[in-house]
Amino acid sequence: MNKYVETLTVDNSVLALVDHQTGLLVSCRDMDPHLMTQNIKGLTSLAKTVNMPTVVTASMPDGPNGPVMPEITDILGDEIIERAGEINAWKSPEFKRAIAATGRKKIIMAGIVTDVCLMFPAISAVAEGYDVYAVVDASGTWNNTVMQAAMYRMSQAGVKVATWSSVLAEIMDDWRSEHGMELGEILAQHTTYRWVYNSYLSATNQK
Repeated sequence: MNKYVETLTVDNSVLALVDHQTGLLVSCRDMDPHLMTQNIKGLTSLAKTVNMPTVVTASMPDGPNGPVMPEITDILGDEIIERAGEINAWKSPEFKRAIAATGRKKIIMAGIVTDVCLMFPAISAVAEGYDVYAVVDASGTWNNTVMQAAMYRMSQAGVKVATWSSVLAEIMDDWRSEHGMELGEILAQHTTYRWVYNSYLSATNQK
């Protein structure tokens, strides 16, 4: 099947989070920081709920970039690939091995900052045959112009630009699926979909 129409599933995807570090977060000005944090928590909760393999990496976390944000480690645990100097995470042998070890060719990827920590490994992974979904609203960068430029360059290289809620819906596929209601609850927790979800629960006496 053409990779541009093949959909994400629980069984064919791995989540890669690149450099969501506290020191880098302060530079993100293309999105409201609270909204970005909610998006990141939603994406990580999605992976946790469906038992999707996850790979988390950080660039020089003992330096000014800081540690991985606690909102991620609180959900996924503290297993982190700490890179000594590679800016492009794809040039880290440990990171590449961790992705390859999952046996999955679809990478759901987010990173801070978007135009470096996400864009570089996303393009590099595509060049090596992976199908990468760049989750831009669970990423962040200096300003909206920089974000738009990164999106254009990634798209030109064959990276699929996505949002975390669309990834969740694609993974869910059907409200009657094994994790349908759990994923709906995650969407409700982190977006304005909560009003729809709460109305449904009230109407069906599930609240």
